Amino acid sequence: MLQWGITIPNPTQGDPPMADPRRDFVKYTFYKVQPEWRRLPVAEREAAKDEFAAVAGEHSDRVALNTYTLVGARGDTDFMLWGVCPELEPINEMAARLNGTRLGGYLETPHSYLGMTRRSPYIDNHQHEGQEGTGDAASMRIVGRRYLFMYPFWKTHEWYQLPKEDRQELMNDHFVIGHKYPQVKISTAYSFGLDDPEFVLGFETDEPGTFLDLVMELRESKARPYTLRDTPIFSCINRPLRDCLDDAA
Repeated sequence: MLQWGITIPNPTQGDPPMADPRRDFVKYTFYKVQPEWRRLPVAEREAAKDEFAAVAGEHSDRVALNTYTLVGARGDTDFMLWGVCPELEPINEMAARLNGTRLGGYLETPHSYLGMTRRSPYIDNHQHEGQEGTGDAASMRIVGRRYLFMYPFWKTHEWYQLPKEDRQELMNDHFVIGHKYPQVKISTAYSFGLDDPEFVLGFETDEPGTFLDLVMELRESKARPYTLRDTPIFSCINRPLRDCLDDAA
């Protein structure tokens, strides 16, 4: 076994390799339409929106994609594409094709987050039906509920220096709070070494007030002092891509 340039004997050498569970890349891409776009003739804008939506649809067999409008929720972004794929290349190809559309020439990307799924190290004794991390698979399933609330997340350095038993106890307290809100489905992506955040968290629900109550209660959890940063926060409404583009005008 090679670790940081040092050869370490592998105690399991000779054993048959274990199959790796599927792990997905997770991509949140936020778009902002430039003001010049809205001054173009209506017919030109409609044709360009049709083209953009068609290009996204052409990749639906390779990238699981959900789309959201943020018009009215934030001033720095108009819509967002949430893509999930076991490989990064199809996400890259779709983004490049979208950039090459007529609408793409009028789009900015104020926020963009990349992560990857994996099994949580804290769920061995934790089972929560329908939640991320249940079972052995490390893939991600987008439910498609009416609202998505998502944000990047960083832990403090002190968190990673705690003994595993202490971190497990704090996370168990976290789970107890989460169980009170089964209406909220969490999707966790890990960004260590892939992007600036450590995690990217998405919460799907049909009841925004329930998510607000969950976040307020989590502020009082014992693990909260180990949160370094958990902003910006995005409130997204699940809508077909063509409707999202109409919202952006």
